[in-house]
Amino acid sequence: MVSKGKIRINKKDEKMKKTISIGMMAIVVLILIHSTSFAINSKVGTTAYSFLKIDVSARSTAMGGAFVGLSDDQSALYFNPAGLIQIEKKSFFTTYNNYLSDVQSGFLGYVHPYGENTRLGVSVHYFNYGSMSKRGNQNEDLGTFGASDFAIGLSWVKSINSQFSLGATGKFIYEGIENFSSDALALDLGVIHVSKDERTRFGLVGQNVGVQLKGFTKSHKDDLPTAVKVGMSHHMRELPLTVALDLAKSFDNDIFFNLGGEFTALEPLYLRLGWSSFGKNFKTDSDKDNLAGFAAGFGVTWKVYRFDYAYSSYADLGGVHKISVSGGI
Repeated sequence: MVSKGKIRINKKDEKMKKTISIGMMAIVVLILIHSTSFAINSKVGTTAYSFLKIDVSARSTAMGGAFVGLSDDQSALYFNPAGLIQIEKKSFFTTYNNYLSDVQSGFLGYVHPYGENTRLGVSVHYFNYGSMSKRGNQNEDLGTFGASDFAIGLSWVKSINSQFSLGATGKFIYEGIENFSSDALALDLGVIHVSKDERTRFGLVGQNVGVQLKGFTKSHKDDLPTAVKVGMSHHMRELPLTVALDLAKSFDNDIFFNLGGEFTALEPLYLRLGWSSFGKNFKTDSDKDNLAGFAAGFGVTWKVYRFDYAYSSYADLGGVHKISVSGGI
């Protein structure tokens, strides 16, 4: 009786693997078809809540943003919730980002293991644009105003077996500009597949699938920055190096690639380098164009804590410094 039960479970697992694999392949094909069908995306810059596109982890930023297939730490709360199954203890994750034009942003998350096969998480992602001058029709000074964004997320992850995990994050999103505001509901859905030797990982995620509940005006509502991303990572057998590659397609922009690596031979010191083809959007035909899309950084672990730093180049727009701290509780 026991052996028969095992056979039924194995068949069920195999069926689940095939279903997920077919789904991943179908989405990749749809991305490629969509990206090659249009030379210019007519929806560039038309979606709301652009802050949701900004990377929240210094580790992933230093790896060029290539993290959907890796997602092996607490920042999976943002990248691919299915990756949270790797977190075995109660832990936190926080990031401070000194963004362009003195914009301040951050991310705070908590992961809670619930049994062997389930993980729960909560996160807050915010942007503060500071104080800005307000001008009248005749350019008269009317004082200042502020603007801010935030999103609150609740995550749930379940392992199907030792190789597959599924995850979802529900979000409430808010944006405020002076006396005006808008809000929305969105969902991230992700899957992670780990090879039997645990050196290769594949990930797929759909981000910010949802609807705006309230626009800045009663007569107008904006689309959300929905994106589909596919990624893989591989830990070299011969070298102390993990490499990662992402393929991403935002519905309001063209397809782009992220590529990164993490050098682990100097543990507890980790060295990282990455590049994103999205950097082409920041080029202005200046001497700094060659650096657009490149990033680098490092990480240091101490006991149950990790400190990460990243610097990324936006060509003439400047550089961005990002700091993350994570660890057990």
